[in-house]
Amino acid sequence: MTAQPHHRPGSGPAPRLPRPPSWRRLTAVLWWIEHAFERSRAQARPEEDTRVRIFLILAVFAVVFACLGVRAAWSALAAPVLDGAGAGVQRQLTRGDLVDRNGRLLATNVVFWGLYVDPAEVWDKDQAFAQIRRALPEVDARRLRRALDGDRRVLVRGAMTPQQKARVHALGLGGIGFEQEDGRVYPLGGSARHVIGVSDAWGKGLTGAELALDADLTRAGVDGSAVPLSIDLRIQGIVESELAAAMEETGAKNGVALVTNVHTGEILAMASWPTTQAKNLATSGHYEMGSVFKSFTVAAGIDRGLADMETTFDASQALVIGNRRITDFHAQNRVMTLEDVYIHSSNIGTSQLAMQLGPEGMKGYFQRLGLLNAAPLELKESAAPVLPREWSNSTLASLSFGYGIMVTPVQAVAAMGALTNGGFYVPLSIRKGGAGAEPVRVVQASTSVMLLDLMRRNVVRGSGTRADAPGLRVGGKTGSANKWTGTRYDSTLGVGSFAAVFPTDGPLDGPRYAIFVLVDEPSNGPRTGGFVAAPAVGRIADRIAPLVGVERRADRWRTADGEKIPTLEDMERDLG
Repeated sequence: MTAQPHHRPGSGPAPRLPRPPSWRRLTAVLWWIEHAFERSRAQARPEEDTRVRIFLILAVFAVVFACLGVRAAWSALAAPVLDGAGAGVQRQLTRGDLVDRNGRLLATNVVFWGLYVDPAEVWDKDQAFAQIRRALPEVDARRLRRALDGDRRVLVRGAMTPQQKARVHALGLGGIGFEQEDGRVYPLGGSARHVIGVSDAWGKGLTGAELALDADLTRAGVDGSAVPLSIDLRIQGIVESELAAAMEETGAKNGVALVTNVHTGEILAMASWPTTQAKNLATSGHYEMGSVFKSFTVAAGIDRGLADMETTFDASQALVIGNRRITDFHAQNRVMTLEDVYIHSSNIGTSQLAMQLGPEGMKGYFQRLGLLNAAPLELKESAAPVLPREWSNSTLASLSFGYGIMVTPVQAVAAMGALTNGGFYVPLSIRKGGAGAEPVRVVQASTSVMLLDLMRRNVVRGSGTRADAPGLRVGGKTGSANKWTGTRYDSTLGVGSFAAVFPTDGPLDGPRYAIFVLVDEPSNGPRTGGFVAAPAVGRIADRIAPLVGVERRADRWRTADGEKIPTLEDMERDLG
């Protein structure tokens, strides 16, 4: 071995030696204790040995309790605070409330209890079965029996209220336990269910706003806030009741009703009937809309400079395209102005206008109006349209009056909004305040003014007179179509609709709301949109006007009470 040099006195301070590692110091202490025991035994002093061991045990316990005390103090003073009852327990759901635009509750979480059975700890299974059944008649008897006869702990019933839990707990049965769980509840029951949607037991959205705004709701659950929707529960209730009334009056199979703000795109109400069906027909139902599409065709023609109020169309005879003859349902058999074409719903007139626009012209306007793609709505159920395979003159004619293309109601409402808000396409939205998307100009402002005028004239003296509401200046367009059965169009199976807006006067950026009602397969009386859908539109406008701030007043056609104001034509006719 190499000898280590010794420090010599007077040669300066001794060098500092490194400290031994902690584990070596601990080892030395243990060895000291063990040697203490050995010395005690060697010196025949067993009482010393015992005192040393007791001292050691006390020291260990003192250290343990000191650590626990420090940990408890840190938890109380420095650990992050958890909100709510049961803090520190992982909740099954972490999801914010859904509310309407005015803060009224649509969906929330409520604490429930799960009933669990551990058969190994149940003393008398038959007695337990009978007692639980008496205390909780709602329990599934077969499931309870299987749980009691099983070999492991299982959930017997979930979503129990505190009252139900208390009844079972009072039995004092062994092997019966409870676990807290969060459940998603919908206070409105079936109302607005297609907008609100549902979530699963693990807190994930499945349909409607619960799915569309899933991330927002999860964040809101963490910070304790709520997510507001665009719908107004008061308007939603009115729309649902009037749609149900229309369904009863017409004996219809299905129905849809919508109210939107044409400037923001906010959906104030959305109803799909019957409410019990899972499918939201407003976003997923495909329909040939019929003459509602004449608004889009006429607007495109006006915007392109192909027509104005003085333009005439020869509808004195059927329009022949190849081997096809196009006729008018309300045949006038005369030369018609653009106003006549619109208010008398002339297929011949709009077909001529569509052929002047040509395939690229029609396709361009339909694209910008959102008719060729699924509506850019937050709801995942928003479906793509069924489009024509080719754009021949015959197809253009069909498209001009709403055949040959199947769209969803939300597509039609969004397109109508673009024609009545000054000419901008604004995506529909279920968010309060709208989607926030940049509006895209579709038609000129002057085109929008002319469309509003035509829609009002149609309600005053055209096919939409049953949609009028006193003093609210309602305008709109009827739609009537036979349904395709796969082999032919069946005249006994129809779709009647009405697309409306109110008020039609005032500045283009003034308050304006769209109403759309569709009645699918009515069976009582006439099947056209003017009879089955327009009356419901008028009633909805009449009831929601105070809620959206539209005041009743006269226009050049009607008084504020809805009385007709005589025109020059009327006075000349009266004078003979």
